[in-house]
Amino acid sequence: MAQKVKLSTIAESLGLSTATISLALRDSPLVAVDTREKIKEQARALGYIYNRRAASLRTSRSGIIGVVVHDIMNPFYGEILKAIETELDRSRHTFILSNHYDSVEKQRMFIETLLQLGGDGVIMSPAIGTPVEDMRLTEDNGMPAVLIARSIDGVDMPTYRGDDSYGISLATNHLIGLGHRTIAMIGGTDQTSTGRDRYQGYVNALRKANIEVDPDLRIPGPRTMQGGFEAAVHFLSLPQKPTAAVCWNDLVAIGLMNGIGRAGLVVGQDISVTGYDDLEQASIATPSLTTVSNGQAEVGRLAARALLDRLAGSHEPDGIHLIKPEMRIRQSTGPYRPRA
Repeated sequence: MAQKVKLSTIAESLGLSTATISLALRDSPLVAVDTREKIKEQARALGYIYNRRAASLRTSRSGIIGVVVHDIMNPFYGEILKAIETELDRSRHTFILSNHYDSVEKQRMFIETLLQLGGDGVIMSPAIGTPVEDMRLTEDNGMPAVLIARSIDGVDMPTYRGDDSYGISLATNHLIGLGHRTIAMIGGTDQTSTGRDRYQGYVNALRKANIEVDPDLRIPGPRTMQGGFEAAVHFLSLPQKPTAAVCWNDLVAIGLMNGIGRAGLVVGQDISVTGYDDLEQASIATPSLTTVSNGQAEVGRLAARALLDRLAGSHEPDGIHLIKPEMRIRQSTGPYRPRA
């Protein structure tokens, strides 16, 4: 069996001290950039593998961050994760990812496993029904947590998400400004802070315009493209004959647009549709989707930065930190036209 390459092996090959080698491999500014690159190149050539377990014994840090979200198949979370990864890379941290699919038990198992592995911290979009005790489990065991996308009542941890109430009010006001008065809201659930806030933004905009809030115009539930497509039948059969729809996210909106098109109607002319999140798919959909940019990249960046600051001993204030959404007007919305 080949002998394991050690720091001393690299040091001897370059005529440097093991302390210098160690500092360079941890990107310490105490070692000149050219020397660092030379050492890293030699380490790769010799097949050196960083021993994270040994380092964690020396520093009480594993360099591992846990990230747990609802479903990575949703591009919204993919954009957040990309920003988190970019920020963690700067400090040579890596992350372990889990999808909880809104299972509190699955989420709890992941947190317990992360604690057993000596994880440094966790960034999470909490599952529906997450008890306060589960959140306290992390910090009670010395593993700080930062929340993204969703908040939990009674949990005063740094939380980063878009201002969902304001964002949906932007979309609703856009439709009202085009002359629409019978506007449905499709998707989401009152079981999450996101769902509650987005519905409240819709309600607030209608009331401000002196439009009666009709609970029958709300179609809760859909959160996926398939869900939006299936909701089109219900939407088109509503007796109020809505001329516009505010959708809970872009996936629901794109699915709904496909369902409306399948029924022989033209989105943007016969019926206006807005999405939420401004995913990449929104601008290339047919028609291109009017939506709200929710700042998910900024959410991921700020959450990762806040967690790293906590690990360094500098605490970002607890509580909810809201990113201000922006409207993106495209082809899926147009002036009011009565439905036949």
